[in-house]
Amino acid sequence: MPDTTEPPPAVGRRPPSAELARLLRTGPFHAALRAAIRARGLALHRVRHKLAERGVTVGVTSLSYWQQGARRPARSESLRAVRALEDVLDLPPGALLRLLEPVESAAERPVGRSYQTLVEQADVLRSLLTELGAPLDGGLHTLDHWERVRLGARRELLARSSQQAVGAHREGVDRYLAIHHGDAGCVPELVRVRADENCRVGRVRWRPGVPVVVAELLFDTRLRPGETYVFGYTVQDGTGGESHEYVRGFSFGGGRYVLQVGFDTAALPVRCRSFTRATASARDCEERELTLSGANRTVHLVRGDAGPGLLGIGWDWE
Repeated sequence: MPDTTEPPPAVGRRPPSAELARLLRTGPFHAALRAAIRARGLALHRVRHKLAERGVTVGVTSLSYWQQGARRPARSESLRAVRALEDVLDLPPGALLRLLEPVESAAERPVGRSYQTLVEQADVLRSLLTELGAPLDGGLHTLDHWERVRLGARRELLARSSQQAVGAHREGVDRYLAIHHGDAGCVPELVRVRADENCRVGRVRWRPGVPVVVAELLFDTRLRPGETYVFGYTVQDGTGGESHEYVRGFSFGGGRYVLQVGFDTAALPVRCRSFTRATASARDCEERELTLSGANRTVHLVRGDAGPGLLGIGWDWE
């Protein structure tokens, strides 16, 4: 009986979709692998079977870990499996392997968006990052990011909390630089950063009169390429004026991003929407109306593969 669980083979290599082509350029590896498997329409057990036909043995669990970013192929037999995966998934030779190469210089860094295009205070932010010795590539890529933003009774941004799972693609990474953009009127010297889980606050930098704060979050260990880490932190603000949106910038392609915005009962918006922007000065795209939950007074968005670019939620007051 013929196998009907997958599409018939195409004549020649099929061009990748726009999303897959982007991930093959920017990475990270796990997101590109996941998109390639999805585009090919194969279940993981079928991928394993096709690898076995090529003399390569990889378990379904390992494949699952690779596409989730929980593990990263590093040993010689694993890299051989990745080469075979490129053939199974109808990808150009080296398309996945290049994403596993160490990222040590700007020339080798995945293509992304610069801070100049993502934020309005790019010069100040660049100066703060330089003070903290931030390399061009921090050595981490996001696997999963949950962010909760809380608005106060004065319509101000009170606080935001982040829970992140990251993967290392450079040797010896032991910190993450958290960037906070306050609203107009924000007093950066009064903003507080709190370490919640698996990290501690190091140096914190700002410039008077500029609503940008950069905080160093120090890990409890040095990561090796392929290792993952989970940590959480909170930024307490409440110093700015009336808030109208919360935006998260992604310099490179990332993993899943979940944003939830909660409002005070004394100050509920009349309309909420999610949106994307290519740059800080670009017009909103992909706008979608969000329904405010009456019981929890929150709205949220979920994006499977965030970035590069800007993603956020905006709201209108009466």
